[in-house]
Amino acid sequence: MNIAIFASGAGTNAKNIIEKLKNEKIFVKLILTNNPEAGVIKIATDHNIRVQITSTDFISQEKEVLDLLSTLGIDLIVLAGFLKKIPALIIKNFKKRIINIHPALLPKYGGKGMYGPRVHEAVIKNKDAFTGITIHFVNEFYDEGEIILQKKVDVSLQDNAGTIAQKVHELEYIYYPEVIKGLFTNKK
Repeated sequence: MNIAIFASGAGTNAKNIIEKLKNEKIFVKLILTNNPEAGVIKIATDHNIRVQITSTDFISQEKEVLDLLSTLGIDLIVLAGFLKKIPALIIKNFKKRIINIHPALLPKYGGKGMYGPRVHEAVIKNKDAFTGITIHFVNEFYDEGEIILQKKVDVSLQDNAGTIAQKVHELEYIYYPEVIKGLFTNKK
């Protein structure tokens, strides 16, 4: 099975996925980024994975990206900190084959502009007792696709956005590769 990872930043989730799935017959064939300075590019290079850098106007390249995904035989698109909206043509052609991980328990703290520290700061501001991760299918609306998995973590009064981020990352590193593996296992 072949996956493409779309990422915009450092690539810690991408690296974790690559390393955890390398013995599972699930191959990362492509890293796509909209950020020519993203740390995920070095991770891809270190693992001999093809890199595609899109323009900041990702939607204008939807046909080109779709053709590349088809050429590489991509079965699943995995969003790992990708900060651009997925074009409608790609969503249509990969229905229930694009997944995203969100650093909160959707529907709380989802939507355009809600990522990274912004989410964790909202958790603190609202004095939530817990937060977590949501892994979901991607549809045409930000963070509104069908939920695949949610996992919680407690938030203490001593937590700040940084400590919450660490707790959430630990959940991401455990469960994202497992969900990917599970999606392929269920297809067999």
